[in-house]
Order: sequence, then structure tokens, then C-alpha cells
Amino acid sequence: MTQLDCLSEVPSECADGSGQRSVYLTFDDGPHPIFTPEVLDVLAQHQVPATFFVIGEYAADQPKLIQRMIAEGHEVANHTMTHPDLSICEPSEVQSQILEADRAIKSASRQASVRYIRAPYGIWTEEVLITVASAGLTAVHWSVDPRDWSNPGVDAIVSAVLDSIRPGAIVLLHDGCPASELQPDNDASLRHQTVAALSRIIPALHDRGFVISALPRDH
Repeated sequence: MTQLDCLSEVPSECADGSGQRSVYLTFDDGPHPIFTPEVLDVLAQHQVPATFFVIGEYAADQPKLIQRMIAEGHEVANHTMTHPDLSICEPSEVQSQILEADRAIKSASRQASVRYIRAPYGIWTEEVLITVASAGLTAVHWSVDPRDWSNPGVDAIVSAVLDSIRPGAIVLLHDGCPASELQPDNDASLRHQTVAALSRIIPALHDRGFVISALPRDH
């Protein structure tokens, strides 16, 4: 099963119908108590929407951030409960990871309507996709990955996005980090580069004639 079985770009017929050159910002692995608010501040400054693929256990710990995302017009989506590699999970665990995250998000906010899911590490299997479909969710991958999680530098993140962007592109960024990958000594600057890059990426996309849109609700 390949990423082509998932939504990795938004086809023009699924966009808003206005003929705009739409692109889509997505954030994985949050919410984080420091960096998610900073990302939200940048999005609010530029008045653009995003989709946050949140880890269920973090959503349970940070309900006010889930509520803020929704109140500010962003989409909250499923990124499993604890961010495992689903390809090595038993079918029952795959189902549990998806359904528990869904419940955690909806417990954090009664206004949450979870429609999308992204598999941790972007690893999709037939079993995962079957379970996703049975849960009534749409699988979302990405088409632009600047590997911001590796902290390659602000300039590198910005360049990677701008060099690869095209209409319909889904951009992958990160506002948090799975608990299994956290290092005790780097949390203070964990997603600083992403936040700084975002503040440059958004105006640069606008300057190039792109419109940053929400993922289509009727897909």
C-alpha cells in the first residue's frame, strides 16, 4: 500500500471551486504547551487555517489548546493515541489507537469533529487503511516535507517548502514531538525553527499567489 492510497494532494475538483491556487498547512505531533500556542499565534497573525494532527494523549493533557484550535477555525485531526508505528501493531491495537485518539479529541472539545487521520511516520498498510475507513475517517498523507522535525535550520525549512510547493500541495510541519522521541535536554528549542520558518513561509506563499486553505470538508 502506498501513499497514493491516501490524500497526499488536494485535486482541483475537491478545492473550494474559486479557481484559487490553494495549498494546505498541516502540523503533526502536538499539541505542545509551548510551541503549539506559538504556531497558533503565527497563523492568527496571518489569518490562515491549518489542520493539526494531534496525538491523543497530548490532546487529553492539553484540552485548552484543542479548544483554541477549533475556536480559531482550525481542523483537529487524528494522529493516533500514542504515536506507534501502526505497521507493526496487531489489528486490535491499530483499532484501539485510532478510536482512543478520536475519543480523547472529542473529550477535549465538544465542538471537535474529527474527519481526518494521518498515520505516524506516514506508514500506511492495508490493515490501517481498512480500519481508518471503518472509523469513518479519511487518510491524509503529504506532498511537501521539509523535515523540520530534524531541525535542519530555518532557511532550509523555508527553502524546502518553497522549492516544492504547487497548487493542491499538503505541507507537513510539526508543532510537537512524540513522547518516545523526546530528549530531556532539547525541549526548550524543540520546534523553534518550525515557528520561525512558518512566519516566513506564509507571506512568501502569499507573495507567490498561493492561498492557504482549509482541507476540503466534502472530500
